[in-house]
Amino acid sequence: MARARRARRGADLRTRLAEVDPGLVRLRLAAIAVAAIALAVAAVGAARAALDPAEPVTVLLFAGALAMVSNLAVNEPDLPRRRATTALMVLPAAASTVAGAFLAPYRVPGAVAFVLVMVVAVWVRRYGPRGFALGMAGFMPFFFTQFLRVTPAQVPWLLVAVVAGIGATLLLRGVVFAERPARTLRRMVTAFRARAHAVVESTDDLLAALSDGGAPDERTLESGRRARARLQEVALLVEDTLEQTTAGRVWPGLDDDVLALRIADAELALERLSVAARRLALPPADGPPEALDPQVVAALRTGLRHLRVALESGRGHPEILEATADARAAVAGLVADTRAGGERVQRTAFAVRRVADAIHHAQLDAPARRGGGTAGVGEARRPAPPPAPVAAGEPAEDDVRPQDEPERPEPGGIALSTRQAVQVGVAATLAIIGGEIVAPSRWYWAVITAFVVFAGTNSRGDLLSRGWGRIVGTVAGVVAGMGLAALVGDDRVLSIVLLAVCIFLALYLVRVSPALLAFGITAVLALVYGLIGQFSVEVLVLRVEETIIGALAAVVAAFLVLPRGTREAFGEAVGELVDAVDRVLREAADRLAGRRAPSPREAVRAMDDALATLRQRARPLADPFARRRARSSHQRGLRVLVVCDLYARSLARVADQVTDPTWAATLDPAADRVRANLDALRDVLVRGKRASDGGQVRAQSAERLVDAAEEHAARTADDPHRRSTMLAAVRLLRRIDQAVVGLAIDLGAAEDPDDLDDGAQSPSTAASAGVANTRSGS
Repeated sequence: MARARRARRGADLRTRLAEVDPGLVRLRLAAIAVAAIALAVAAVGAARAALDPAEPVTVLLFAGALAMVSNLAVNEPDLPRRRATTALMVLPAAASTVAGAFLAPYRVPGAVAFVLVMVVAVWVRRYGPRGFALGMAGFMPFFFTQFLRVTPAQVPWLLVAVVAGIGATLLLRGVVFAERPARTLRRMVTAFRARAHAVVESTDDLLAALSDGGAPDERTLESGRRARARLQEVALLVEDTLEQTTAGRVWPGLDDDVLALRIADAELALERLSVAARRLALPPADGPPEALDPQVVAALRTGLRHLRVALESGRGHPEILEATADARAAVAGLVADTRAGGERVQRTAFAVRRVADAIHHAQLDAPARRGGGTAGVGEARRPAPPPAPVAAGEPAEDDVRPQDEPERPEPGGIALSTRQAVQVGVAATLAIIGGEIVAPSRWYWAVITAFVVFAGTNSRGDLLSRGWGRIVGTVAGVVAGMGLAALVGDDRVLSIVLLAVCIFLALYLVRVSPALLAFGITAVLALVYGLIGQFSVEVLVLRVEETIIGALAAVVAAFLVLPRGTREAFGEAVGELVDAVDRVLREAADRLAGRRAPSPREAVRAMDDALATLRQRARPLADPFARRRARSSHQRGLRVLVVCDLYARSLARVADQVTDPTWAATLDPAADRVRANLDALRDVLVRGKRASDGGQVRAQSAERLVDAAEEHAARTADDPHRRSTMLAAVRLLRRIDQAVVGLAIDLGAAEDPDDLDDGAQSPSTAASAGVANTRSGS
């Protein structure tokens, strides 16, 4: 019993670790960076001790800084390019080091050169990850020559430090601990399983609130939304990794398409489960709250408990199959119950069964490993399961789930990198002036803040959010630095250990939030100043002041020089996503109607990438300082577009399973109208066209056209599987139209069919239990 408990705790811990850091990407980055810093400092330190002990210790800091920067800046997708980019960083780093060392004694020329270096470093980001890395390699050494106050006499040692720092990264990250795509794929699939476990767990928390006789609070609801978003994030990472390796290298006999199919099926099933449970837990939008039988809730939670067991790390093949069978058995009575009024319960039970089926089929498709958690493809291989038929009396299920190329110019004709390069030049100039006024000896802190907040931003709101986060992180780091200084005192060994820990945490958390990087680096500075005998509270407070100056300079430049509004950036992302969804719908309709069309994988991947960009650009619009009305409109638009992405992905999958050339006469008009409605929604979200202010009303419900396509599918009685698949495709098309037209009506871009004389049914009414309720947050 005690051994079983320990094994269960170990499985829980592995599941949690895989969920927090998919593929251990952050852990590897931080660990390799710290090791590279230690190796570079040790190598330069040994050379200094042997050849020139009188050389200032700042050369060691320079080597460590270059090792850290070369780890953070290089984000190439494959190992050969990663190695090449890291090696190329030596050239701009060496040139910048020489220029910075010779210009450091001259205040004005040095400041002018610094601004030019920043402008060039931002401008070259147009060339993708390699341009970003080489730009950082040019900027950071120049900054450190000013920060460490080097002299021209130190140039030979500084060049040694450049080679040692970048060389340590190249050796450890490119050779010794080089990322193996096959290993990464295995870890990503494990992470997907852990994130799936988190979705099931958050769903159980929703139902637990019903068991207690209450309703879920906003924190529980937000936990479910976050779990769904994180699941999709890992699913995209699996797709990324499959572009660099093959599933067969990890699990011999497993095809890439089979793995991609099983990941997509599981993701869709889990999304459906989470949303169905959410709708069950919340009162219906068109009626009073429904009292749920405690036994019903208990049966659903029992099914979820078995799903959690199936998704835990370390479970063997027989255990997983047994758990999925138990999950199906737990909800079998609810699935079979077709009494009126129980549609929401039945839909949730269907979702539990579908997740169990997805896990079961994925388990059977995986290759055999004795003692492992999978069974053999060759021993038990089965085709993709068909969509569940929609029988009479059953509620329809909702498919809800959330190379480097030159940069394209924006619609205004100015590329983002060019715009930001000009803005950075202005911001750096303002930061130098403000920094000199506050503290002539520490102005470089203001400059680096002005530079860093522009990294990865696309709009003024995004930059404002990053600037504020950096200020908060710096203030917190000052408090932590003072605490650490008091803790270590004169203990140099403890200071070095804590220095390594702080660097590790800063790099481990940088992808979570840039504010956490600012926090960690400020704490590191406090320890460094303590080691060299220059620590003082006044210095740390001065860092906060200079950080504020740099952030304000960046904000002023972003708002006054070639400004790019947050809503403008959001609108561009909306347009790209609508184009991507339109392409998926067009190609899916072509395949369903028997016309030649490319594989859906590329189009679906482009659509998911566009959705990720839209999510990123929508973040500043969720800021509490944004105008409430505009914030609500953009958030509703984002929710509906997320739903369109999910349904379109499901439709692309279904379109690969059936073809009927005779369907084109009714399917094409329906698909064309749905695509036109998507374009109309783009108009109102991007260009602000509304019926209330004279804009052209373009969105018109496709209900009748979809009905005609559905009638054709229903007449396909010769093959039940073929009929159910065609009906599933029509249902997905209908759901997209209901979501789009429902929001267009709310925003004044379409007329509500309820107001027309022909008595047509409103799309939002027609799917009161469906996705149209996303307008109220479902």
